[in-house]
Amino acid sequence: MPSSHRRHRLLAALTVAVLGLTACAPGASIEREPIAQAEGDLPGDMQERLQAAVETAMAATGSTGAIVEVRAPWSGVWTKALGTTTPEGPAVTTDMKFRIGPVTRTMTCDVLYGMADRGIVSIDDALGEWLSGFPSLAEVTLGELCDSSSGLSTYADEVASRWYANPTRKWSAKELVAYGVAKGVDGEPGAAYKDSDTGYLLLALALERASHQTAAELFEEYVFAPLEMDGSSLPQTTRGSDGWLNGLRSGTAKGATNCAAPTDLTSMSPTTGFTAGGAVSDIDELSDYIQAVALGVRSYDTDERFADPLPISGSAPSWFTAKGGAFQAGSLLGNSGSVPGYLTAAYADTETGLSVAVVLNNSRASGTVARQLAWQLAAVASKAPAASGETAPEAGGLPWEAATFGEAIVDSAICPLP
Repeated sequence: MPSSHRRHRLLAALTVAVLGLTACAPGASIEREPIAQAEGDLPGDMQERLQAAVETAMAATGSTGAIVEVRAPWSGVWTKALGTTTPEGPAVTTDMKFRIGPVTRTMTCDVLYGMADRGIVSIDDALGEWLSGFPSLAEVTLGELCDSSSGLSTYADEVASRWYANPTRKWSAKELVAYGVAKGVDGEPGAAYKDSDTGYLLLALALERASHQTAAELFEEYVFAPLEMDGSSLPQTTRGSDGWLNGLRSGTAKGATNCAAPTDLTSMSPTTGFTAGGAVSDIDELSDYIQAVALGVRSYDTDERFADPLPISGSAPSWFTAKGGAFQAGSLLGNSGSVPGYLTAAYADTETGLSVAVVLNNSRASGTVARQLAWQLAAVASKAPAASGETAPEAGGLPWEAATFGEAIVDSAICPLP
């Protein structure tokens, strides 16, 4: 099966690099051997539970299709494509590409830490050292932009209606930044987490200036090449929808969500998200990526990056925090949210390597649903029995039950449930 072949190929490549035989890219090397994946599939009854959870989330969000991969290194793998690409479209397949949304932000921080590892920039560099024209932000550090603690607001809410009216328009990162910067800074930089797509675009502009490379080139050097993510990219345009999971968004009809006839946004320019949400991948490579980040396999995956995380909000559970361009939920590390057309999530356990990657193809619902689904699937898979010759992790696990987030998804449904 292709996904199994790819996992074996990646493990072999990373192991070679660990032994010091080669580096995968000029700016990156692999320094920690990844956790080996047990052969075979997850147990059949567990697959049924996982699939039922994904199907409920599809119905709740009006998604016609979904792709998901769950890996329990001690037990097995479940990779599944469900539904159709559009209401009347062909069946979804597991090799289809899609925009990975906010996981792009984690990759932008990979570039920052990779460049810092090479001495090109410092995490504590002030933005003003690399970019002029933003006097009110001159002392904000690159690290604070990565941590989403700069106090900057988001730009998406200001321009989303224009994206939907003209989805193929190519946007300048500086133009999008201007919308976010115009809203001002809330609080003292570094003091608190505040979701900010604006900050990740500013960070990329600074890194481009420091490196004399484009963001796409930096992603290739520090993110994709080291992990052999040959099918992933940070594109400037969407070149047709062949081989893609179509990205949809339900509109409104007669005062209610029109779940039956969503708008197809697959052709929307990825420049709307750029380094905050514009990267493209497939489910296998997304799984490879988030496991590598969580397990710290690259030379610049430092413990310091994710140390002393910030609470998401005053009302969030103590185990839900953010740092280094990623969320931390118990022992899981990853990212999740929405971009036009898609709800995405990718999380992996920093101790066991358990990983979940999922995409739903309708973005009308809150991006929180993607996170809730990933955490629900992780809770189910964390209890997978050990395969022959393997040892299951010690009891303890995640600080929530699968049912908690299953119920939350049902309660937030925007479309009728079967």
